[in-house]
Amino acid sequence: MDYEPLDLSAHCNAGTALLGENVQAPVGSQLFRGLPFQVGPVTGSSSRCLVAFGRGTDEQGLEIPVGKKVRWLIAAHRLLESKVLEGGPLGLKVAEYVFHLDGGEVIRVPIRERFEIATVPPSGGWPFLAFTDRADAMLPRHAGSWGDAGRRQTEVQMASSRWYFLWPWKNPHPERRLEKLEVIPAGPPFLIGALTLSHLEEEPFCREAAREVVITLPQAEDAGRPFDMEVEVDRGIATYPYPLPAAPTDAFLEDERKGWGEALNPHSSPAYVEVAANPSATVTVKQDGEILGKANWGQLQEQGRVQPTPRLELQVKDQGRNWVHTRVVDDQTGKPVPCRIHFRSPEGIPYAPHGHHAHVNSNMGTWHFDVGGDVRLGQITYAYIDGTCQGWLPRGEVIADVGRGYEYEPLRCRVEIKAGQRELELRLKRWCHMNQERWFSGDSHVHFLSTQGSHTEAQGEDLNVVNLLQSQWGGLFTNTEEFTGGPSVSPDGHNIVYITQENRQHFLGHLILLGLKKPVMPWCSDGPSEAEMGGALEITLSDWADQCHAQGGTVIIPHLPNPNGEPATLIATGRADAVEMLRHGAYQHLEYYRYLNAGYKLPLVGGTDKMTSDVPVGIYRTYVYIPPDEPFTYENWCRNVAAGRTFHSGGPILRFEVEGHRIGDIVQLPGNGGTVEVKAEAESILPIHTLEIVQEGRVVASTGESGGARKLSLRAKVKVEKHSWLAARCGGPGYTALPHHDGWGRGIMAHTSPIYLACGGEWWMFDQETAQYMLTLVDGCLSYIRQGSRQHPPGKATHHHGEEDHQAYLERPFIEAREAIHRRLHRLGIPH
Repeated sequence: MDYEPLDLSAHCNAGTALLGENVQAPVGSQLFRGLPFQVGPVTGSSSRCLVAFGRGTDEQGLEIPVGKKVRWLIAAHRLLESKVLEGGPLGLKVAEYVFHLDGGEVIRVPIRERFEIATVPPSGGWPFLAFTDRADAMLPRHAGSWGDAGRRQTEVQMASSRWYFLWPWKNPHPERRLEKLEVIPAGPPFLIGALTLSHLEEEPFCREAAREVVITLPQAEDAGRPFDMEVEVDRGIATYPYPLPAAPTDAFLEDERKGWGEALNPHSSPAYVEVAANPSATVTVKQDGEILGKANWGQLQEQGRVQPTPRLELQVKDQGRNWVHTRVVDDQTGKPVPCRIHFRSPEGIPYAPHGHHAHVNSNMGTWHFDVGGDVRLGQITYAYIDGTCQGWLPRGEVIADVGRGYEYEPLRCRVEIKAGQRELELRLKRWCHMNQERWFSGDSHVHFLSTQGSHTEAQGEDLNVVNLLQSQWGGLFTNTEEFTGGPSVSPDGHNIVYITQENRQHFLGHLILLGLKKPVMPWCSDGPSEAEMGGALEITLSDWADQCHAQGGTVIIPHLPNPNGEPATLIATGRADAVEMLRHGAYQHLEYYRYLNAGYKLPLVGGTDKMTSDVPVGIYRTYVYIPPDEPFTYENWCRNVAAGRTFHSGGPILRFEVEGHRIGDIVQLPGNGGTVEVKAEAESILPIHTLEIVQEGRVVASTGESGGARKLSLRAKVKVEKHSWLAARCGGPGYTALPHHDGWGRGIMAHTSPIYLACGGEWWMFDQETAQYMLTLVDGCLSYIRQGSRQHPPGKATHHHGEEDHQAYLERPFIEAREAIHRRLHRLGIPH
């Protein structure tokens, strides 16, 4: 027997009522921190189950016979009163425990408040030499009340005592028999609930730091199941287990997506967990609640690897560790460069820099919380750093994975951490510098970060502009406190964060309002999920756009076309300065191209709609050309967005010109058209397969590399017979978009805004089918306003716009759009 409870029932003189009226304290055989104790008689009677001193008892002292060789004696005891909170002394002597060894030696140990004993809960602080009767624990992984959602992110629950403090006494002469324990009270009331003997050399309570354990399930059926693993330790602690990468290290190092994550392993094996336990502890591994096997922790530590059952193999991976200070420097300047970084062991066990997460929110969802400082791309969580970080790294081989946007070569490499090493330097190389070419990158669509968090992540992604958008989500308003009405500019002037708005309506659509000096309210309207429950339709997107323009702002239609209601009205009336393409799908391209073909100049922007920690800021970004005679400012960035000098990128750098003209220009041709020379080039740190020139949505020239390439170039002659437009785009095979490892699988692709071709005069295009499509949307929105939207009864509300006829106010922009489309039809003599 490793631990042996003593039977104190013959000495019990008090019941659980001593702890309080109606207190249901545990009696009989108990486990405290995995160790066995016997509280009172085996029968579990609560009337006489405690050994009490003071507070109405006449117990003046007690001798408890033992008569056995022991290495440790663990007392489960507690102080019943304390004067500490009234200014009383610390270390007050409560009793003396006298240990009588065979041969006559006597060892006296003072039992002092806040050292060997304390009240439950403790008064003035935890005892220095006693342990709680419950161990530290992990919070439930997939359950809990909504009110604990924030606390759940801590993952852990600190140990506390429910009934006793456990004080271990080490026998200095384990070869000699402990004859008896004499308890001599010193005045303050206290009680002993139980005593347990240990016959093991181990300390009864583990004091070693946790060690990593790799879990392998040898049977394919077990290994292939969706990840649902649990690890329990009876005399210690265990973290949540996590899946390890499926690919071996060499494949990871050779992967084309260096610096941009790794496919998530959704299966149960391999996995890892961190364990700290007594050598006598039992480690139990479960899958879907079923026990796969149990292993002795001491045996596992000694052998390094065990297979307790055919379904389970465990291996300790702990070769020592160093606290390492890491610098990531620009290879050209030698100065620290902001970036995101990930460290891992060859098995894939992550080692996050201190202050960062190895697994953001336990690899669970992160909508609206825990979205700053780290980002998860599939299997990998990266830490955003300013070029320096510090923390634990394992000795031996370590894999580093570092990325910084699309203009730096990502770094994925092996490094060797030697015993005693405290410094590490990594170097990043810039392969292109778009700012020097006057192209400045920005994310049009970011939620939930703070201003400083946006700066940190923008710098880590080599992104010049972040538009951090206030908004409403039902009963939730976000980033309210961040708004200043002006840009936040980094000290070096390279990064700008502007807190502005995305105003949203679930049916009519969403709208990004850039550059607001004052908030445009209401932010959202017409009920869930954008506005509050029961909210009425108070405002149109057109009014939001007008108010934005009145402040000198820029209006962007996000994630064109959805929600597909009012965007057609905004475009028809000239209220939309640009559109954002968020999804790389045929429908999104069809919508964009149809409006261009109908004669509406619509610059293209890229934004992430970042709302979670599995989306890097700027993974979709807008590159904006600012002429050399204009400084890089937020106002100039927005103005050139509206001028159409943009390309949208999910990785590739696109260069495109027609007859020497830049993106956004109008090329003047004779009335009968002609042939133009186009040049396009795409270059990317991520593999690209196709580069295409599209004219009015049709591919008129293309080149590709089936196996993927770093660079694709194209030069072609394109015939132009009438007003037209051309754009360049690149992506995966056949212009599909190979997905990133982010939460939405955004595509590795890029698309320019058009270069317009005017034949004999002002550029003008029209498409009757699109005009009818737009009219149908206009009529549909009017129908919704009149028959489907929730509204206040007439005369029962004074609205924000101050007009008496709210219905007429809501309908006005749609009537304007209908008239504008009719004028275009009339110009061509088309009846309507």
